[in-house]
Amino acid sequence: MTKSYAIGIDVGGSSLKCGLVSNTGEVIYSFLFPLNNIVTEGEVIALLNAAIRKCVEHAPEKVIGVGIGFPGIVDQNIVIGGADNLPGFENLDLGKIIAASTSLNVVIDNDANMMGWGELVYGAAGDCTDVVFLTIGTGIGGGLIIDGKLYGGYKNRGTELGHITIQHAGIACSCGSSGCFEAYASVTALINDYALLHGTGTEGITGKMIVENYLAKEQKAISAMQKHFDYMATGIASYINVFSPQKVVLGGGITESGKFYIEEIKSRVMERVMPGTSQYTHIVAAKLGNQAGLLGCAARVFSKF
Repeated sequence: MTKSYAIGIDVGGSSLKCGLVSNTGEVIYSFLFPLNNIVTEGEVIALLNAAIRKCVEHAPEKVIGVGIGFPGIVDQNIVIGGADNLPGFENLDLGKIIAASTSLNVVIDNDANMMGWGELVYGAAGDCTDVVFLTIGTGIGGGLIIDGKLYGGYKNRGTELGHITIQHAGIACSCGSSGCFEAYASVTALINDYALLHGTGTEGITGKMIVENYLAKEQKAISAMQKHFDYMATGIASYINVFSPQKVVLGGGITESGKFYIEEIKSRVMERVMPGTSQYTHIVAAKLGNQAGLLGCAARVFSKF
C-alpha cells in the first residue's frame, strides 16, 4: 500500500489533540495545544492553523487534508453551535476558513462522530458495518454507524445519544431537558451519587477514586457503581432494541478501569434487551484511547478525498 498522510485534530474542552497520521493508522507525530487562555473564536482558529502548519512541517510527503472533530452540531463543515466550552462558533463556515488559510482539503464533524469513525477504521469495530459508539466522561457523547456510514440524522442534527430519556420527569440535564441518559450514567452523575451517599460535596472526588474504592470493596462505592452499571445498561439496551448493532463500543477513561466494567454492563444489558435484537450484538471496550478522535479525523480525510 502506498502511504499517504492526513492531519487529525480533536477539539476538546481544554486542549487540541493534534496528529499527523498515515493511511495505515500510524500516528507519525502528535502533540497537544492547551486552550486554557483562549478567549475568542479568532484565537481558536489561529491555534487550529498553527497546529496544521506544525503537522505539515513533519510530513514526509504531501498531506491529503485535515479532519477536525468539533463539539456541538456540525453540518457540511459549518459549525452550527452547541460548543458551550468555546467562544463564538455559531453558524460559522469553519471548513471554508481553514481551507482558505491552509490550501488543504478539510472535513469537519462532531467530535464523538469522529471518535466512533476512528474505532470503526482502526479500532474495536474494525470488522463491523453497524455500530453504536459511546464515550463516557463528564457527559455522554456518541456516534452511530449504519451500513458502514456515519448517520447523523437530517442535516446532521441527530444522534445526541447522551440525551435519550431514561427517566420521565427525572433530574435536570445540562441540555435543558430532564431525565437524560447523560444525567444518570455519566461520570459526573456517578460522582454526584457517590458524594450523596457520603453526605459531602463533590470536590476532590473523581471517577478513578470511586473505581479504586469499588475494587477495594468499599460499600458506598459499590452502591454508586452498581447504580452506574444499571443506568448504563438501561440506555444501551434501548440502543440495541432500536438499531441492533454488531457492536456497542464503549470509550472514555472509566471504560479502561478493567474487564469487570464491560462485563458488569453486559450482564445487565442482557437482562433488559429483547433477545432477537441482541442476537448478533457484542458490547466491547474501545481500543484507541485518547487518540480515537484524531485517528477518526484522519480516517475521514482518507475516506473522503
